[in-house]
Amino acid sequence: MSGRLVHIGSAVVDYVYRIDALPAPGMEKTASSFAQVAGGGFNMMVAAARTGTKVVFGGQLGSGPNGDFLRAAFAAAGIETLTPPAPAMDSGNCVAMISSDAERTFVSWPGAESVLSLDMMAPVSVAPGDWVFASGYTLSYAGSRDALTDWIEALPGNIPFVFDPTPIISDIPRSILSRVLARTTWLSCNATEAAEIAGRGDVEDLAVRLLAEHCPQAAGVVIRSAAKGCHVTLADGTAQTVAGFKVDPVDTNGAGDTHIGAFVSALARGAPPFEAARYANAAAAISVTRHGGSSAPTDAEIQTFLSQAAATGAPGQNQKAHQTA
Repeated sequence: MSGRLVHIGSAVVDYVYRIDALPAPGMEKTASSFAQVAGGGFNMMVAAARTGTKVVFGGQLGSGPNGDFLRAAFAAAGIETLTPPAPAMDSGNCVAMISSDAERTFVSWPGAESVLSLDMMAPVSVAPGDWVFASGYTLSYAGSRDALTDWIEALPGNIPFVFDPTPIISDIPRSILSRVLARTTWLSCNATEAAEIAGRGDVEDLAVRLLAEHCPQAAGVVIRSAAKGCHVTLADGTAQTVAGFKVDPVDTNGAGDTHIGAFVSALARGAPPFEAARYANAAAAISVTRHGGSSAPTDAEIQTFLSQAAATGAPGQNQKAHQTA
């Protein structure tokens, strides 16, 4: 890949508690472990960086201890921050509770990442070969959504823009969401998020409606289905459900971010979309066998995993494409 992934989403500090099950209302649980880690958009950036893409961050970090913690994590991962720290705010945080079934529950508190202006984004520029990514979190904040949407709409037409609406999609004003979707080159979401945009239906119908009615410039739509894999529909009507891989999960936190980061990285290197989707499925499968949100594998680890899967005839192999009506 000759260009960069320019991430203009948000990053926060995750406080991760591992518990056997969520406490009942009014009750208390003692965690079996605790960790403070970089989270939010950091997980997607790490996934892209570990699979061979140069990543830069164009969002906003704070000037307090959370911001300092995130800058150190970015530096350790080789991710350059393009914007100066917010002078009057620290970065936000998220409490993540990981239960024994590998599911996670979040409570977040926004910080500097929730306030963005075009002046703040002035140092963020793009060049031919770059890819740009944004998530719904930054668009959900009243203090950042307008500037970010204006910036996205002003992107040169030859710059691919990837969008993940995230679980807080219902907090994004419809007018903002529509403008961002209209500029989207690749949409990656889960089935619940797809239905929030396009109405009820199976993933095949949802993908078709997303392209026809909401993402007129998109090259394709990816609807992720966790362990089941993902469904990909291209603008030309070609579609494929790419099966996931059977693994024993220990932590699903960051799996979606890993999938998106690996998918974009593969596309940017020139992989065909369905091949990129299988690569992303493998990356996400490996990540859920490890603790931590930024548990994305390297390209070498993914290639080894795929080679072993091919040798054993694992799911995700030999899925045939078809034309949607």
